[in-house]
Amino acid sequence: MPERVLDAPGIVDDYYLNLLDWSKDNNLAVALEGTVYVWNGDTGDVVEFCHASENETESGPPGMVCSLQWTSDGGHLAVGIGNGDTQIWDFETQTKVRTMRGHTARVGVLSWDRHIVSSGCRDGSIWHHDVRIANHKVGELLGHSQEVCGLKWRADGGLLASGGNDNLVNIWDARSSVPKSTKSNHNAAVKAIAWCPWQLNLLATGGGSADRQIHFWNTTTPTTTPLNSIDAGSQVTSLIWSKTYKELVSCHGHPDNQLSIWSYPSCKKILDLEGHDARVLHAALSPDGSTVVSAASDENLKFWKAFERPTKAGGASSLRSNEKEALSGFSGSTGTTAIDDELANATKKMAIR
Repeated sequence: MPERVLDAPGIVDDYYLNLLDWSKDNNLAVALEGTVYVWNGDTGDVVEFCHASENETESGPPGMVCSLQWTSDGGHLAVGIGNGDTQIWDFETQTKVRTMRGHTARVGVLSWDRHIVSSGCRDGSIWHHDVRIANHKVGELLGHSQEVCGLKWRADGGLLASGGNDNLVNIWDARSSVPKSTKSNHNAAVKAIAWCPWQLNLLATGGGSADRQIHFWNTTTPTTTPLNSIDAGSQVTSLIWSKTYKELVSCHGHPDNQLSIWSYPSCKKILDLEGHDARVLHAALSPDGSTVVSAASDENLKFWKAFERPTKAGGASSLRSNEKEALSGFSGSTGTTAIDDELANATKKMAIR
């Protein structure tokens, strides 16, 4: 069961958007139509953070927020708008620092690498914006023929992975505008993309309703054969690696609308986390690596204590090898375990707005 529930009325039910992100400073941003709200995980307070432009858009309703992502230090939030703009907002002052224009269709996904924010557009293009300079566009990647809905820089900034509605996964070297490799194994749009935090070149990707596969890639080689694959049985909307264990959380839409935890590299399912009444659209990991929040088209945000907090020692050497440990504190379809009384009584219902 989730340990906390927040209402999110009006969250847009669109697979291709990316409307949830959790910052280093424990601030959870969620976009509800044209407004971004921020929930603070330390205080529980919710603030109405910013509004999108009210200009008419060709690929989304007027002023609709289509994507958002925090900087690595949590000081600024990038917001992609339906009219193609990318806005940068200062969290402390709650003011818009700048608007970067140029895309002619909605910006459905964003990813930061230090001072560069990359934007994925409905027209299939990816732009690199240097937020320090006036002429912000410093690169353009043209490797998708349809909307870019998945985009993620590797932690060291060396590689960028992108997924699109053309069913392709492209791996880009930061120094090049030509894909280092292209994976065409998925049979549906690829939104779910996650770099492994404890194995630099390991990438996980997940496909949509007609595919339902999770593939794992060694990005050091151009091979189109995955290292491992999982038939998830449902549309894959998000993937999150544990920072502490050799495990992965997948989030799903039709038909099961659940979260699942998998061991890696065995690819065995540990358990399902069930509770949403409609497809899970987005997910994010808390800064301490213990909690996964999921946002679904049932207009709920649900918080799941998926992992124990990392130890001070940290690192891959402390990753658990006993899969049974993952079941502690959960009740799922793979079996029932004792739930801590405090957790069982901690479910809270709040409204984002």
